[in-house]
Amino acid sequence: MERCMLGVSLRDRIKNKVIRERTQVCDVVARAAVLKWRWAGHIARSSDEKWTKKLLCWRPRASNRRVGRPQMRWRDDIRSLAGANWMQTAQDRTAWKEKEEAYLYVQEWTAEGL
Repeated sequence: MERCMLGVSLRDRIKNKVIRERTQVCDVVARAAVLKWRWAGHIARSSDEKWTKKLLCWRPRASNRRVGRPQMRWRDDIRSLAGANWMQTAQDRTAWKEKEEAYLYVQEWTAEGL
């Protein structure tokens, strides 16, 4: 899409980073990671009565999962960086904000490896 905006084709052999600098369009993956991290902190700090927090903490009665590699849950990548007690960590806004930068760095690093 950004190549089309600038009228550049693949044959011009211009790198994606250069095109991104020219268009100054926000990276969608990075923006989604920021919003996910902030939403997780917001949910963790909310009251226990809200359905969003109940849904996030819900565990099915039959906790057996399928054979093979388990699918990633929404909170698994947050838990991998912030720890198992990430909901308590999110109560402190400054600590959560510091971990946000680390989370974005990890997300950026894994996206480059793809």
